Amino acid sequence: MYISILLLTNNNSFHFLFPSWEFVFSVLATFASINLKSFFMEVITMDSQVYKDLTAKIDRIANFVISAQNKAEEQPEDSWVDSYEVCTFLKISTKTLQRLRAANEISYSKIRGKIFYRISEIQRLLNDHIIRRSDEHLQDLIRNHRLQIEKKRAVKTVK
Repeated sequence: MYISILLLTNNNSFHFLFPSWEFVFSVLATFASINLKSFFMEVITMDSQVYKDLTAKIDRIANFVISAQNKAEEQPEDSWVDSYEVCTFLKISTKTLQRLRAANEISYSKIRGKIFYRISEIQRLLNDHIIRRSDEHLQDLIRNHRLQIEKKRAVKTVK
């Protein structure tokens, strides 16, 4: 049986497997003897089976998030776009979009001062001829939105 220890610092996490508690204490004593003013660390100890269970749960959560992202990519009408994207690709002004919101002709969500619209709502406006644009404009909006999502994911995976 090995003792599994996960060390969490402000920027990193380290996982160690130790053969015995004596070895763990000797390593901890060595860490305690190091006097680093800016080095703060919290030591969390757990049994190796508990650690394996925890990593299995994290993997299940990650798989769930990935599958939800894949479903969102398959159904672009459930995606959210911001005002800038809507105005740019439908070639309307921010004032026009504001008038549509004020007249309750379009539903939206406001998060931290930024306004978002469902692509399905934009599609409804086009179908009801409230905004007179071709479907090509909507497809450009959807394509651009997918590209932005892919770029954000690429940046997150590089970090």
